[in-house]
Amino acid sequence: MQSKSVSRMFMIYGLNTTNIVTKTLNQSIKCLRLTKIKDFMLISMLVVTLIPVPLQSAVPSPHPGGRPADTFSILLSGPYKAVPEKPIADCPDLGLLQANICDGSYSTTKIFSVSGLPDEDSGRANRGKRSGDDERDMKRIGTFYVQFVGNHAAYDLPGGALTMLFTANNLVPAPDGQGGTYLVGTVDLDIVEATGIFESFVGGHNKMVDILHQLADGTFVEHCFCVISRPQQSAAITPQASQGETGDRRFDRKDATV
Repeated sequence: MQSKSVSRMFMIYGLNTTNIVTKTLNQSIKCLRLTKIKDFMLISMLVVTLIPVPLQSAVPSPHPGGRPADTFSILLSGPYKAVPEKPIADCPDLGLLQANICDGSYSTTKIFSVSGLPDEDSGRANRGKRSGDDERDMKRIGTFYVQFVGNHAAYDLPGGALTMLFTANNLVPAPDGQGGTYLVGTVDLDIVEATGIFESFVGGHNKMVDILHQLADGTFVEHCFCVISRPQQSAAITPQASQGETGDRRFDRKDATV
């Protein structure tokens, strides 16, 4: 019953999901079956509220030369793993200056394409793939880096990378019935730095539609759609905000307790 309800919600709003998205939703639904009915209803109502975010507006890129569409969508999916602290010389070079992903404050998960990005060509979409990945993992296109205590995030994608700052956090906690917590809602980020084919996105916006699962052991599993857009012509490039002025993505266990 719960599986059909969630599937119906996505059909109503016409989401053009891929096999990867379907598998991710199925995994989420299996977890949601463990929750109490009232908690599931809360999450369901939140998802219905969030779905109108225009995921379907990101269409295959009409631009020549492998350019992304003005708005594209990607999926963050999988458990988070801490990035160990290491010297910059030994750190992956994303070409970004505002995000030091090897300072010990970042965690990482996988990125999958939904719509609006150039088709895979000339091996560029192999960023983020690792030897030993299973069949689903081999469809990943990149790596997402985030500070759970901080306000920076970085996207390593085929053709370039982006740095973003969290500006608003509207996640609502709901217990999973197993000692953990679902954090469901939207998160807003401003794009402050970009390289390669994403340079024109500086000053743009990212709307996250998130079901973040904090397990009883304190670790996190991500299920998040990101709708990333170029700035409107009248929009100015957003300056980097100070720590106290941003909606940083701080998820301490005490904050997740319901």
